[in-house]
Amino acid sequence: MNKTITPSLETIERNWFLVDAKDKTLGRLATEIATVLRGKNKPTFTPHLDTGDFVIVVNAEKVEVTGKKASQKLYRRHSGRPGGMKIEKFGSLQERIPERIIEQAVKGMLPHNSLGRQQFKKLKVYKGADHPHAAQNPVLLNS
Repeated sequence: MNKTITPSLETIERNWFLVDAKDKTLGRLATEIATVLRGKNKPTFTPHLDTGDFVIVVNAEKVEVTGKKASQKLYRRHSGRPGGMKIEKFGSLQERIPERIIEQAVKGMLPHNSLGRQQFKKLKVYKGADHPHAAQNPVLLNS
């Protein structure tokens, strides 16, 4: 008989990966990151468990988009108050908070529930080439 084995929380092994976003296309980079965060690249993938790894993204300000998205793509946020909608273009957000661009792209590719929020916490995005996670010995992710 074949049996399906569900990994327990003690047997789940978490690794740290480093991704350099310099000259990478935003959507293609985000799908690679979301796959690793969910754990779909592992043989122990279980849809209802967080089996994914940690991902560190550096050089977030150097990510690229194709076509006219650099001047036309809009990012919306709402304060919750009447008339509180704020709209910002890709270029101005990239100058101001480039980390948010990658975070929003990856968050949209994760499950929209408590599991997705738990997986999203394992994403660390930084503006420059430096990051404070050297002690975790991250491995360069081949993307």
